[in-house]
Amino acid sequence: MAEPVYRRVVIKLSGEYLAGAQPFGIDQPTIDRVAGDLIKARELGVEIAVVIGGGNIFRGVEVSNRGVSRPTGDTMGMLATMMNCLALDAALERKGQPARTLSAFVMPEISELFTRSAAYKYLSEGRIVLLGGGTGNPFFTTDTTAVLRAGEIGAQAVLKATNVDGVYSADPKKDPTAKRFERLTHSQALEGGYKVMDATAFALARETGVPIIVFSIAEPGSISAILNGTGRGTIVAG
Repeated sequence: MAEPVYRRVVIKLSGEYLAGAQPFGIDQPTIDRVAGDLIKARELGVEIAVVIGGGNIFRGVEVSNRGVSRPTGDTMGMLATMMNCLALDAALERKGQPARTLSAFVMPEISELFTRSAAYKYLSEGRIVLLGGGTGNPFFTTDTTAVLRAGEIGAQAVLKATNVDGVYSADPKKDPTAKRFERLTHSQALEGGYKVMDATAFALARETGVPIIVFSIAEPGSISAILNGTGRGTIVAG
């Protein structure tokens, strides 16, 4: 078996993906399948932290457009990410994989507060660490959270799991002539305005030197394939 390309990563999962075919909420077969893929990736010897969006439950930006203040809407969205982390934590534990949810908020009855030392401790114990609550601040997405946490815990890459197999010049579902990129620099990703990740996340990744690998989560085993260097995706680095 090939040695993993990375030894510690942050995986960014879309909240919407966890809804499966449903319009919202958590689809249990989907979250169980994702848990199984994460466990197989962990078995490669890779330390794994996970950041999950909350769009399957609540989207703060949409609510703020209807009159709720942006800070309040974003806080509600960050709480939705905690719900997804707790659901995935439970799915991992059911399958025998130790996990630990850490929150950007102080909520001792529900989760331990995120600190670098706590994350290091649980990663070294072989747990999959779930990072909920976004950055703990409004106006920042979970994409930015993933890059921020990667820098904080010394992760070697951010694996951005999406519904497409990389970064395209346009939406490939709408434009059949869209070009797929094998590799981009952080600056090219920013200048191109590609929507697969927000500009703040790309800018922070450029500043911290963290590579981002964009790939499709739809195929079982895709996380392990990316870690082994055999998966299909776009590398954003340099």
